[in-house]
Amino acid sequence: MTTNGVGDKATRAERIRAALASLQPIALDLVDESHRHIGHEGARDGRGHYALRIVSTAFTGKSMLARHRLVYAALDALMRTDIHALSVEALAPGDAGG
Repeated sequence: MTTNGVGDKATRAERIRAALASLQPIALDLVDESHRHIGHEGARDGRGHYALRIVSTAFTGKSMLARHRLVYAALDALMRTDIHALSVEALAPGDAGG
């Protein structure tokens, strides 16, 4: 069992979702876009490309930069081992589209 509570056999997406659980998301959509980057220089090391849409009360009253920092802090270790690129849409409840 790893430190984030997800087993070693968990998929990369499961590990990402588990790491983001610390933000207590109300909604979380994670799309693996790695297939669109085959042959891309940054994809050669096997790390993935993802699009994330997350809604959390943790983002209420925070700027977009502060929201992104919270996401990247939650994914810190995975950014070094599993994720090459991450597109983030971080919303608070009540935001347009949130």
